[in-house]
Amino acid sequence: MDIASIRAFLAVADHASFSQAAESLKITQPAVSKRIAALELDLSEKLFDRIGRKVILTEAGNTILPKCRSILEMVEDTELSLSNLSGQVNGCLRLGTSHHIGLHHLPPVISAFTQKYPDVELDLHFMDSETVCEKISRGDLELGIVTLPLVPPENISCKILWVDKLNFVVSKQHKLAELENISINDLMKFNAILPNKDTYTRGIIENAFKQQNLIIKTSLSTNYLETIKMMVTVGLGWSILPETMHQEDLRIINMPGIQLKRELGYVQHRQRTLSNAAIAMTSILTSLT
Repeated sequence: MDIASIRAFLAVADHASFSQAAESLKITQPAVSKRIAALELDLSEKLFDRIGRKVILTEAGNTILPKCRSILEMVEDTELSLSNLSGQVNGCLRLGTSHHIGLHHLPPVISAFTQKYPDVELDLHFMDSETVCEKISRGDLELGIVTLPLVPPENISCKILWVDKLNFVVSKQHKLAELENISINDLMKFNAILPNKDTYTRGIIENAFKQQNLIIKTSLSTNYLETIKMMVTVGLGWSILPETMHQEDLRIINMPGIQLKRELGYVQHRQRTLSNAAIAMTSILTSLT
């Protein structure tokens, strides 16, 4: 079992596609197929079933999947440990973040980092915070800058960088805005526009309302806070948005007894040795917050 074949196997397993695996590895699809065939020959087992356009792990493939992940993590950790001995800050830093953090918090961080460490190639991926944490757990990303999970997975450590205050907001043209004082019962008469279910931010919101024995009527959901702000601005419903997104055509609703916030920060795998580039990034993140 050589490392190239293991990387190919994991890429196909993660993408459920030979073509996407080839793209992620920056090699040709025939090269991926050749590596998988070599691994299957070494193990005397078929690792994937190809059903139409679908690629599915066989029982043998599922059996070796966690072991191959462990092997690759050990090899990469060893390579990083040796590379770090030079003290040089270079190479590729695989980093994941959410669109909101990338827009509202990261620009000064990225600017300071690239100026100080021009030899580092930033491989920056924008995705949901939940997806970033999954990729950190699998070892696909080295660092994530995200909305921190309420209950982090056991293999992930979290560092708080920012506390995001969340405000109830409504358009100044919405019927709710006609009321001088808006109560929680007033809100419940109208539809809300919130982040999708299973997101960390939605969990924070729903936990607060469960404590009040209230169920929110949600007409629309999306993971993009900028889209939510736009829909609230045109009067499609009320929402709960970070204070950093307040603008003049939105009215902030003071809701006594319900104070909402979320914690933003960086996450990393507990057992993974960070590269010098990742250590440098965490240092800049901490110094600028």
